[in-house]
Amino acid sequence: MGLSRADLEADRLRRHYEQFHPELAVTPRHEFDASLERALHVLGEGNDLWLFAYGSLIWNPLFHYSERRPALVHGLHRRFCLWSRMGRGSPDQPGLMLALEHGGRCHGFAFRIPAAQVRHELTLIWRREMTIGSYDARWVRAVAGGESLRALSFVINRRGRQYAGKLPTEEIVRVLATARGRLGSAADYLFQTVDCLRSHGVNDASLFELAKRVSAVHAGEAQRGGCSGAGA
Repeated sequence: MGLSRADLEADRLRRHYEQFHPELAVTPRHEFDASLERALHVLGEGNDLWLFAYGSLIWNPLFHYSERRPALVHGLHRRFCLWSRMGRGSPDQPGLMLALEHGGRCHGFAFRIPAAQVRHELTLIWRREMTIGSYDARWVRAVAGGESLRALSFVINRRGRQYAGKLPTEEIVRVLATARGRLGSAADYLFQTVDCLRSHGVNDASLFELAKRVSAVHAGEAQRGGCSGAGA
């Protein structure tokens, strides 16, 4: 089952974590609300918000926006460094999701949310990204269409228990090829991100190579399964 806007409107992720995954340590409501208010304060009242997206937000944003542009951020790069013990995996077999790590650069998309909608839409985004402390919300400089934009984005929280660190590529491939959770498989998360980037002419060689290797694992498993069936 995929994540929907209705889930965010009803704050179902928080209730699901609290009921079924107490080990994930949901961010206390007062801390959650305070971090949202800090972001709104920095933005300033009456201003449109630019949001820099690099993973599932680019192909399943679930928030309302008025403009989307391909964008580049320097000093951060996209990496599978976030354990997913519910959405794209399970407590016994965690999946992996993308987050921003320091260093390098990242091609993604900048979304503009009109000022009149910022509070409501950012609340939904906060419920999606900030409920269990996986990320730190950071203001970044995103270059889009030759223009430098101040944008909000989500960088990995290295203090959080979901932080996976720098895993060997072989381990990342294995996890992505096998993990599955409430929101679907880790492989689908990877493939949809790659498909969205590719369809907009955005190149991420390391991510595309991961998708190629995970596809090869799946193809090998399918072939072995087919041969086993034929032999029987």
